[in-house]
Amino acid sequence: MPAGTPRSFIVEADGGSRGNPGPAGYGAVVLDPATGETLAEAAEYLGTCTNNVAEYRGLIAGLRAAHALDPEARIRVRMDSKLVVEQMSGRWKIKHPDMRPLAAEARTIFPVGQVTYEWIPREKNKQADRLANEAMDAGKKGKQWEPGQSRAALSVVPDPEPFEEPLDEPKAAPSAGWSGDVGAPTTFVLLRHGETALTPEKRFSGSGGTDPELSEKGRWQAQRAADSLAARGTIQAVVSSPLARCRQTADTVAARLGLDVRIDEGLRETDFGAWEGLTFAEVKDRYPTELDAWLASPKTAPPGGESFASVARRIAVSRDKLLARYAAKTVLLVTHVTPVKTLVRLALGAPPESLFRMELSAAAFSAVAYYADGNASLRLLNDTSHLR
Repeated sequence: MPAGTPRSFIVEADGGSRGNPGPAGYGAVVLDPATGETLAEAAEYLGTCTNNVAEYRGLIAGLRAAHALDPEARIRVRMDSKLVVEQMSGRWKIKHPDMRPLAAEARTIFPVGQVTYEWIPREKNKQADRLANEAMDAGKKGKQWEPGQSRAALSVVPDPEPFEEPLDEPKAAPSAGWSGDVGAPTTFVLLRHGETALTPEKRFSGSGGTDPELSEKGRWQAQRAADSLAARGTIQAVVSSPLARCRQTADTVAARLGLDVRIDEGLRETDFGAWEGLTFAEVKDRYPTELDAWLASPKTAPPGGESFASVARRIAVSRDKLLARYAAKTVLLVTHVTPVKTLVRLALGAPPESLFRMELSAAAFSAVAYYADGNASLRLLNDTSHLR
């Protein structure tokens, strides 16, 4: 390193709560960016608190560990909590009273210009995640975490990217916002409800049928989705279709996240009219002419039902209302196949027939980001990794 060049560290931090709020702990690690060598570790059992508090406490511990090594160092913080990253980067406001003093404390450790923040996927934050779990495991036994017992550094590989980006230049938002800095997007995380008894039989199940509830497997899927979102810590509001299978899925997630559920009538599934409860083969046998017309034109509705063109209009109305209500926030929309596919189609500017060219599994995640300049960016489609 040339004389006068400040050192650089990577700080990775994580926090978790088994219950949110519940027994919580954090983990943090300071790494050499060139070699991936672990320079310092920290972890602590915190007692009962939320995921977000634990994540902030992990950040503070990681920054303090780096400061103890070299108070003049440049720091790149990497966390899988989008909430903490966006708030500490100044792109999101900090509204929760428990978060404000923790964010303020974190900012006192290094001068603002020496620290940048980067979101990373959870699988790239394994060392800090394992430390946090070690701390929670120790707390369960009535003890505190001890460094000599840690296995967190195992299976961790060096960071392949050198630490060279300037600290005062934020990265541009990818694939959207081409007109300039349009601020943080509003992100809709789209969750299809869990399975009902009709789902594995691939029967038409819209808003004009029996309104089935989640099956046992569907309830399991909803819980897995809830656990996945709680681990991410990014959801700020939950909105659901009024139908039972969505409300049950949304209630499971909201209870895990400590949020309320808002019902939006516009997010309900298509009314399939006379086809409700039938399989595609049964419809083809009983309504061949009507089915051909429905497949050929989005303006054609099933007998006594609703056309995809009509569904698209009400989905667009709900989308615009929710964008206005939740500007620059990350919102979970718990809904159905047609609404999710329609939101994706509209974001991409794809033709109506694209609805028949998308796969959407029960309890799958998709995500669309909406920018203030009117652009939208599809970020995720049909992710079921949390169900494996």
